[in-house]
Amino acid sequence: MTALDWKLLDSEYLFKDAWLTARKDRCITPGGKLVDPYYVLEYANWVNAVAITEDGMVVMIRQYRHGYGQTILEVPGGTMDPDDPSPEFAMRRELLEETGYAFDILIPLGSIAPNPASSNNLTYMFLATGGKKIQAQQLDDNEEIEVVLMPLADLKQLLKENKILQSLHANCIFYALLHLKELC
Repeated sequence: MTALDWKLLDSEYLFKDAWLTARKDRCITPGGKLVDPYYVLEYANWVNAVAITEDGMVVMIRQYRHGYGQTILEVPGGTMDPDDPSPEFAMRRELLEETGYAFDILIPLGSIAPNPASSNNLTYMFLATGGKKIQAQQLDDNEEIEVVLMPLADLKQLLKENKILQSLHANCIFYALLHLKELC
């Protein structure tokens, strides 16, 4: 197997903020080609979950997404905080904050790279089962989230009809359905 990794010669940060960091790298390829500049966006890792209540309903959320300019249906999830000790901890926190539900079991479904060409983070995916509503939502100041409960069959149909627009969430749903042996 041929080594294809680039060698990093240097990096310069162009912008740093809590939600976005951009850097400009200078690299050399194994074939000796200089790549200058190469821009990388640094993000914290993310988590998301297909969440199923104890009575078999899927917990979805609807919220406005400003980058896209529309309100869309998604699975619960969010950014890992720097003090989260693990992706599972972050996922349990996000589920409770966004939906008010706590879950008996979190099954790791793997991780995916949102855009490895230009971003450095991972999204950790989970299947959460045994959900119980135990509190009201505890949303961030800029969040307005509607909780939507639906049968698993409805979620499968939305996926088949390409109506889950958030690609990271569509991936999570796919892996959850695969785990549940519900793909067809």
